[in-house]
Amino acid sequence: MDDAAYLREALRLAALGKGQTSPNPAVGAVIVRDGEIVGKGYHTWRGVHHAEVLALQEAGERARGATAYVSLEPCGHMGRTPPCTQALVDAGIARVVCAMQDPNPLVQGKGFAALRAAGLQVELPPGFAQEAEQLNEAFVHFMRTGRPLVLLKSAVTLDGKIAAPWDNSGWITSERARAHVQEVRHQYDAILTGIGTLLSDDCLLTDRSGIERPRPLLRIVVDSLLRTPAESKMVRSCQGDVLIATTSAADPQRKQSLESAGVRVVAFDGARGRVSLRKLVEYLASQRYLSLMIEAGSKINWAALEEEIVDKVLFYYAPKILGGLQSLPVAGGIGKMSRAEAIVMERVRIHSIPPDEFAVEAYVVKA
Repeated sequence: MDDAAYLREALRLAALGKGQTSPNPAVGAVIVRDGEIVGKGYHTWRGVHHAEVLALQEAGERARGATAYVSLEPCGHMGRTPPCTQALVDAGIARVVCAMQDPNPLVQGKGFAALRAAGLQVELPPGFAQEAEQLNEAFVHFMRTGRPLVLLKSAVTLDGKIAAPWDNSGWITSERARAHVQEVRHQYDAILTGIGTLLSDDCLLTDRSGIERPRPLLRIVVDSLLRTPAESKMVRSCQGDVLIATTSAADPQRKQSLESAGVRVVAFDGARGRVSLRKLVEYLASQRYLSLMIEAGSKINWAALEEEIVDKVLFYYAPKILGGLQSLPVAGGIGKMSRAEAIVMERVRIHSIPPDEFAVEAYVVKA
């Protein structure tokens, strides 16, 4: 095996921790001596120790004079754990090969500098940064922009409809597609819907993937006038993991009733008496939520696009057509008045969901 193969193994290990590390990144590490892997590790929040330390513990004395392959620049500052750079130096590692520099200002380049200062050889071979960034997409986005990565997800018919004018019982997409949604949901820190969806579906919006999380999925309801019923499944299942985004026009008694059930109620006043989704995203950033997934109706979807908080979309398409002018489109509201004003997407990927469905993943082009 060569450097590329060992580095790919570090990236593979890092992927095992996806959805289990926030607000930290997922990291994998491999220790190699004389052409043999002597230690492996990947980070999870419960495991506390970082990937490098776990790999060094497995390698033991065989780490002396070895090469460490790491998916992300080792940290050089004291956080929840001591610096990984010092652990690598103390173990006698001679060389570090890394996929990408850490975008965290506390680390960015400083980890490499500390290793070089201690006499270790540090290399960043080309061709791995993009894969490493994608692995920690939300973390990288948060560190570079200071706000959560926002995903707009929807299940739609081939003609772009999400709801019929009358009966909306049943599902648009298949069980297989919905299972994939749960895998995606697990990777996000928070999920948002609107009061209309809550009242019509009495949804829970929980993470049903069965995979361990570093912290509970924060469930958010956008509800300008606090119409959320105290007997709704969302409220009754609340364990400090429900936030209702409202306005200052909300009834104080309703606010008190919901808060007594453990619900967090916060006002984010926006234009026309509505909730400001941009202020909500800023609040989530202040609480170190790295990512937000929107699973809502036509009005909220458009509001999120209109306020320019959406970074990417994930639309699941079912082989169905509803037609008509009364069926709801994926994004309602006033919309754009000309084709030239259309919201443009880039980096479009198509994911096949056999036998007859597919998902479209794309990123919003920012002005």
